[in-house]
Amino acid sequence: MKKLILAALVLVGLTCQAQKNTEKETVVVIKTSMGTIKAKLYNDTPLHRDNFVKLVNEGWYNGSPFHRVINQFMIQGGQNKDGRLDPGYTVPAEFKANHFHKKGALCAARQGDQVNPKKASSGSQFYIVQGKVYDEKTLDMFESRMGKMFSARQRQAYQTVGGTPHLDGDYTVFGEVTEGLEVVDKIAAVKTGNMDMPVEPVTIISVTIEK
Repeated sequence: MKKLILAALVLVGLTCQAQKNTEKETVVVIKTSMGTIKAKLYNDTPLHRDNFVKLVNEGWYNGSPFHRVINQFMIQGGQNKDGRLDPGYTVPAEFKANHFHKKGALCAARQGDQVNPKKASSGSQFYIVQGKVYDEKTLDMFESRMGKMFSARQRQAYQTVGGTPHLDGDYTVFGEVTEGLEVVDKIAAVKTGNMDMPVEPVTIISVTIEK
């Protein structure tokens, strides 16, 4: 009887996991002054997904700038159009080995380890990875410095589409671009000035949830 109960519990657990894995992912549409980017939000980072959706529904990002842009690295946005850097709270880190900083990754920015040892994410600041392609030797060097091993999937991505491998395990990756990588490249290439801010503003016109 105990074996039957255990088997039933295992079956229920597997069924719930399968349902979770097939749950429809939320898609956000980020309309910018330089084009439109679509991104899906991962279901296995629910705190970040739900917080991003909340801010989108509140119109937090509408009219706000990409205020930090570094070519071959990332484009960052998230402050309110009125200048508020964040809504005044943080989101607990949700690190997942299967989500990493490949090109197009949607990630949460945060304060540094000195004041934020738990690596909690900003309540609204996000960045989209542009990065660059790395060779085997450089990835080996990153592994040595970080004390971590990249998976075969990570290595393949970083040697083909590129990314920012040195950020893995330190910042939460909670989604990825599904359309508009060329827009990310276009924004990343703009001329910047003090604090990596674009000389000519790049604006997030609106962010909406795709129905």
